[in-house]
Amino acid sequence: MPKLIPLATSAAPETGAPSPERVIAGAPQNRTWNTYETPDGRFFSGIWESDPGAWAIEYTEAEFCHIIEGESRITDAHGTVNTVRAGDAFVIPAGFTGSWEVVTRTRKHYAIYQPETI
Repeated sequence: MPKLIPLATSAAPETGAPSPERVIAGAPQNRTWNTYETPDGRFFSGIWESDPGAWAIEYTEAEFCHIIEGESRITDAHGTVNTVRAGDAFVIPAGFTGSWEVVTRTRKHYAIYQPETI
């Protein structure tokens, strides 16, 4: 029988940064606690946080986000800016392009679904 899987962050996070060619401003560093992944690797969830900076984004996956702390600005390819803060929840659909700017250190819960490529 399946059981609930808590999103615990007791393990050390994976550390990383956007690819240098995607960085628009600053030197953002991030940490990821990936707490669940399906055997096929197409669905995963956990907690992510990043230091200030901005970078270009191109989503092949769909991502649900719930901001836990901080403030970020997500700008789409048409220039529409969405400011997200603690308490905000939203979905970034597959195919979304634009930029993510972390204004103050941002932490979020995430759930990502990567569809099969055709």
